[in-house]
Amino acid sequence: MIQVYNTLTRQKEPFQTLQPGKVGIYLCGPTVYKPSHIGHMVGPVIFDVIKRFLTYRGYQVTWVVNITDVDDKLIAESHRRGIAMAALAEEMIADYMRNLDAMGIDTIDHFPRATANIDNIIRFVQDLVDRRFAYASQGDVYFDVARKPDYGKLSRRNLDSMIHEGGEMADRKHSPYDFALWKSAKPGEPSWSSPWGPGRPGWHIECSVMSCGLLGETFDIHGGGLDLIFPHHENEIAQSEARHGKPMVRYWLHNGLMQAADEIGKVGGRATRPAEDDLDSQQAGKISKSKGAAPFRELLQEFSPETIRLFILSSHYRRPIEFSERRLREMETALDAFYRVFERFQRITGRSFYDLPTPRRAEDGDFSPGGETFLQEVAEHRNRFIATMNDDFNTGGAIGELFDLLRRLNRFVDENRLEDPARQSPNLLDALTRGATVLRELGTILGMFRKPVASQQTAVDDGLTPRLLDLFVAIRTEARKAKNYAMADRIRDGLAGLGITLEDRPDGTLWRLRKD
Repeated sequence: MIQVYNTLTRQKEPFQTLQPGKVGIYLCGPTVYKPSHIGHMVGPVIFDVIKRFLTYRGYQVTWVVNITDVDDKLIAESHRRGIAMAALAEEMIADYMRNLDAMGIDTIDHFPRATANIDNIIRFVQDLVDRRFAYASQGDVYFDVARKPDYGKLSRRNLDSMIHEGGEMADRKHSPYDFALWKSAKPGEPSWSSPWGPGRPGWHIECSVMSCGLLGETFDIHGGGLDLIFPHHENEIAQSEARHGKPMVRYWLHNGLMQAADEIGKVGGRATRPAEDDLDSQQAGKISKSKGAAPFRELLQEFSPETIRLFILSSHYRRPIEFSERRLREMETALDAFYRVFERFQRITGRSFYDLPTPRRAEDGDFSPGGETFLQEVAEHRNRFIATMNDDFNTGGAIGELFDLLRRLNRFVDENRLEDPARQSPNLLDALTRGATVLRELGTILGMFRKPVASQQTAVDDGLTPRLLDLFVAIRTEARKAKNYAMADRIRDGLAGLGITLEDRPDGTLWRLRKD
């Protein structure tokens, strides 16, 4: 059974959906006023895997990610750049979509925009006013926090400990803790007609309206960063439950924040540290636009999407993720171990790892290992992977199982000397293929290994360089046959100095670019 940690109750709970076999997920998306940075990819990568795993477990999943395309920050940035807010939003939405595409996040079903839901927002706010949960004041509309005795149940804060909205609008509110549902327009700002005069929606009301419109008054999972618990998600709960008179969400899932810091532990480890619920400490080191975070497109020029995905998933989603270039380089090295095994598999079997079948459902990948010890161990790795993901989508532990399975595949090849064609038999090749198929099955759940990476040879260029390297390898091979080891070592060491490593194998020598 799947168990998830619910921020609302602060404990793990059995996962039981509102409708049998169906799951509705809402993830708070970006405010599109500047280019995306790596922090904006954390939630989409995590929930992409959550949707993949739930689908694998047999659920029909609908996943919604909203776009905030009207906001104070958008207005300020459009004025600074001297362009219309809508034009700025379109530019940044296009950037966000390119980054999602680069990361292989193609499982999102809906991208609702705030500006496309203005009429629904106005109706929602009017209902709250009619129910006396909200009040109009000088063209603004505010939610009356005092009308919700359970306000603060998600963040577990009382009013005395809350940061209230102040500024020039404080004199318009009944209480400093009341929050805006509708904001009256200032000169030069985008606005829409409403019963309270021209204005625009507050931030919190947008998500309540869009989630309800696509997933219903109550839905299964609401996700977002830990920093959104208060005030954003707290306010979503208050206004949604005030209007509908029922719980808004069954399970609140919050991911840790991307931190500008150093190491978080070795890749491939099975254990993860406890979840970090200290928002203040995470917020202090959070990577953000306001702190000058580099655009994500620049990171993609330095690191592959698969490297970044492995980096994000290598720890439990509730933990903070500490960003460093060194950590990303570790991910490159880790991935290279997988790629070498994929190449090895193709040399032995003549089949591409990427052409192996990928089961969409867990039952489709079930197999009987019989009495074969190797296949029994493969099945155990598969079962442990699924059990780990069942336990609150623990991708860090699941990746540890992938590494264990990878090492077992390598050992199977070595024990049976399968690089030697004379040692190959149909039974051994079938067993190796079954093990590799499981590796591909489990990797695909994490959104990994879906497409071949460009070989190092073609990555250098399509011209002279690969042929020159092949020539050096051939000369070194002849030198070794002639027992001229000094010459062979000189070629190897010279290429190493140029960033080229040689790998001597029973069927020949391979060269590859070294990642520094």
